[in-house]
Amino acid sequence: MSTISKSSKNLSDEDIDRIVVTQADDDSAWDDPIVVHRAKPASLSIPAELAARATFLAQLHRKTSVDEWLKLIIQERIELEEAAFVGIKRELATRGSV
Repeated sequence: MSTISKSSKNLSDEDIDRIVVTQADDDSAWDDPIVVHRAKPASLSIPAELAARATFLAQLHRKTSVDEWLKLIIQERIELEEAAFVGIKRELATRGSV
Protein backbone atom coordinates (compact mmCIF):
# COMPACT_ATOMS: atom_id res chain seq x y z
CA MET A 1 0.00 0.00 0.00
CA SER A 2 2.93 2.28 -0.50
CA THR A 3 1.19 4.15 -3.31
CA ILE A 4 -1.47 5.43 -0.93
CA SER A 5 0.46 6.70 2.05
CA LYS A 6 1.14 10.08 3.58
CA SER A 7 0.23 11.82 0.33
CA SER A 8 -3.27 10.29 0.32
CA LYS A 9 -4.66 13.49 1.84
CA ASN A 10 -3.91 15.22 -1.47
CA LEU A 11 -5.51 12.56 -3.68
CA SER A 12 -8.98 12.99 -5.16
CA ASP A 13 -11.57 10.23 -4.94
CA GLU A 14 -10.96 9.47 -8.60
CA ASP A 15 -7.20 9.14 -7.98
CA ILE A 16 -7.78 6.78 -5.08
CA ASP A 17 -10.27 4.74 -7.14
CA ARG A 18 -7.77 4.45 -9.99
CA ILE A 19 -5.02 3.28 -7.62
CA VAL A 20 -7.31 0.72 -5.98
CA VAL A 21 -8.41 -0.65 -9.36
CA THR A 22 -4.81 -0.99 -10.56
CA GLN A 23 -3.78 -2.73 -7.33
CA ALA A 24 -6.90 -4.91 -7.03
CA ASP A 25 -5.24 -8.11 -8.28
CA ASP A 26 -1.81 -7.38 -6.72
CA ASP A 27 -1.80 -9.24 -3.39
CA SER A 28 1.40 -7.48 -2.31
CA ALA A 29 -0.42 -4.13 -2.43
CA TRP A 30 -2.83 -5.16 0.34
CA ASP A 31 -2.48 -5.83 4.05
CA ASP A 32 -3.26 -9.27 5.42
CA PRO A 33 -7.00 -9.95 5.66
CA ILE A 34 -8.69 -9.40 8.99
CA VAL A 35 -10.81 -12.27 10.26
CA VAL A 36 -13.82 -11.39 12.40
CA HIS A 37 -15.93 -13.94 14.28
CA ARG A 38 -19.33 -13.32 15.81
CA ALA A 39 -19.67 -14.38 19.41
CA LYS A 40 -23.17 -15.72 18.76
CA PRO A 41 -25.46 -16.11 15.75
CA ALA A 42 -27.41 -13.07 14.65
CA SER A 43 -31.17 -13.09 14.59
CA LEU A 44 -33.27 -11.92 11.70
CA SER A 45 -36.83 -10.71 11.81
CA ILE A 46 -39.01 -11.24 8.74
CA PRO A 47 -42.74 -10.72 8.19
CA ALA A 48 -44.99 -13.67 9.08
CA GLU A 49 -46.18 -14.16 5.50
CA LEU A 50 -42.60 -14.36 4.24
CA ALA A 51 -41.71 -16.79 7.03
CA ALA A 52 -44.65 -19.01 6.08
CA ARG A 53 -43.58 -19.01 2.41
CA ALA A 54 -40.00 -19.85 3.45
CA THR A 55 -41.26 -22.69 5.65
CA PHE A 56 -43.25 -24.14 2.75
CA LEU A 57 -40.24 -23.98 0.42
CA ALA A 58 -37.93 -25.49 3.05
CA GLN A 59 -40.29 -28.45 3.33
CA LEU A 60 -40.53 -28.69 -0.45
CA HIS A 61 -36.72 -28.90 -0.59
CA ARG A 62 -36.78 -31.52 2.20
CA LYS A 63 -34.75 -29.45 4.64
CA THR A 64 -35.02 -30.34 8.32
CA SER A 65 -35.72 -26.74 9.27
CA VAL A 66 -36.50 -23.41 7.71
CA ASP A 67 -33.31 -22.09 9.32
CA GLU A 68 -31.24 -24.63 7.38
CA TRP A 69 -32.95 -23.71 4.10
CA LEU A 70 -32.63 -19.96 4.68
CA LYS A 71 -28.94 -20.36 5.52
CA LEU A 72 -28.43 -22.22 2.23
CA ILE A 73 -30.36 -19.59 0.24
CA ILE A 74 -28.44 -16.73 1.86
CA GLN A 75 -25.09 -18.45 1.20
CA GLU A 76 -26.01 -19.00 -2.46
CA ARG A 77 -27.09 -15.38 -2.86
CA ILE A 78 -23.90 -14.08 -1.24
CA GLU A 79 -21.81 -16.23 -3.58
CA LEU A 80 -23.72 -14.81 -6.57
CA GLU A 81 -23.23 -11.25 -5.33
CA GLU A 82 -19.52 -11.82 -4.69
CA ALA A 83 -19.07 -13.32 -8.15
CA ALA A 84 -20.82 -10.31 -9.68
CA PHE A 85 -18.60 -7.98 -7.65
CA VAL A 86 -15.43 -9.74 -8.82
CA GLY A 87 -16.66 -9.52 -12.42
CA ILE A 88 -17.30 -5.80 -12.12
CA LYS A 89 -13.93 -5.29 -10.46
CA ARG A 90 -12.19 -7.08 -13.34
CA GLU A 91 -14.16 -5.05 -15.87
CA LEU A 92 -13.14 -1.79 -14.16
CA ALA A 93 -9.51 -2.92 -14.08
CA THR A 94 -9.66 -3.76 -17.77
CA ARG A 95 -11.18 -0.38 -18.60
CA GLY A 96 -8.55 1.36 -16.49
CA SER A 97 -5.72 -0.28 -18.39
CA VAL A 98 -7.00 0.73 -21.82
